[in-house]
Amino acid sequence: MPRLNIAIVGAGMIGAVHRRAAMLAGAEVRGVCASTPERSREVADRWNVSRAYGGIDEVIADPQVQVVHVCTPNALHKPYAEAALKAGKHVVCEKPLATSIDDAATLAETARRTGLVATVPFVYRYHPVVREARDRIAAGELGPLRLIHGSYLQDWLMDAGANNWRVDPRQGGPSRVFADIGSHWCDLVEWVGGQRFAEVSAAFATVVPERAASSRQSFTVAASGGAMEAVSSEDVAAAMFRTREGVLANVTVSQVSPGRKNRLWFELDGSRASVSFDQEDSERLWLGYADHSACFVRDPSAGSAEQRRLAVLPAGHAQGYAQCFEAFVADTYAAIRGERPEGLPTFDDGLRAARITDRVVASATSRRWLDIED
Repeated sequence: MPRLNIAIVGAGMIGAVHRRAAMLAGAEVRGVCASTPERSREVADRWNVSRAYGGIDEVIADPQVQVVHVCTPNALHKPYAEAALKAGKHVVCEKPLATSIDDAATLAETARRTGLVATVPFVYRYHPVVREARDRIAAGELGPLRLIHGSYLQDWLMDAGANNWRVDPRQGGPSRVFADIGSHWCDLVEWVGGQRFAEVSAAFATVVPERAASSRQSFTVAASGGAMEAVSSEDVAAAMFRTREGVLANVTVSQVSPGRKNRLWFELDGSRASVSFDQEDSERLWLGYADHSACFVRDPSAGSAEQRRLAVLPAGHAQGYAQCFEAFVADTYAAIRGERPEGLPTFDDGLRAARITDRVVASATSRRWLDIED
């Protein structure tokens, strides 16, 4: 199949990650569309790509573009992804897929109706040892699940001088920390454990009530003494779930936990064994038994078939987030070629995450247990 031509819409940190993964997967980055035409030209020059698009209309009008990567603020995901699909282009859209269930459902239905490949980068599925955990649970090694627990902790917004478009509900949506990172945890745990959440009780807290008013790139802090603005989105969230099978699950998510850079952690406890994964120590999978514990270390010559497939470096040569993203993009392009990669997260998975987030927000607001519908 000829090399795919792609366009990247959104030129921030995650847009650059998409670009690298696309190039390593063999695609040609034809052009970039940033927040302004001037910014598009600046990034196009830096990335050494031929097209600097003036807007989404120019992207979808380009007949040579087959795949559009949507890497914009959340509020633009729905109109941009929908326009690309309707123009006959495959889409990779950052999460959350949309800022409302209705918009996410529209995108998922549009993808199904067009038959185009449409994926969402829930890339933590692509850690090799995560595939090993899923395989062992599916094989019954843990026995029936009894408890699911974990957290996703970051610290990049712990300072009142830190701000970002994600903090603004007009751009980020009605949830910040849960939609941004809690959605990753829920997708990963449901997929690994094979059980779907049926009920939720949640609580939110905004612990930094004011932030620096100027908008900056992620992971930066402003100088003190500038104008401040009130914050309405949550800094931390806690949620308890019950699965369809009756198993309790709980998660804590935060973007204000000092020293925690990107710690996605989960543990699933069964009747015979437990399994635990820490994204900041992603080469190892902890396995617990009544009389001992053990670690499975990522290895292309050991473990499940999917673990071996994704373990692209020799054992002892650490893999991480970048390789997860590269594998996800490569699987997306393989699906465009007609293959059926295992575990590829689609717009249907993005819709599922939007449903969970919607119920989490509603529960935190109402302080009640709420059902999560499919």
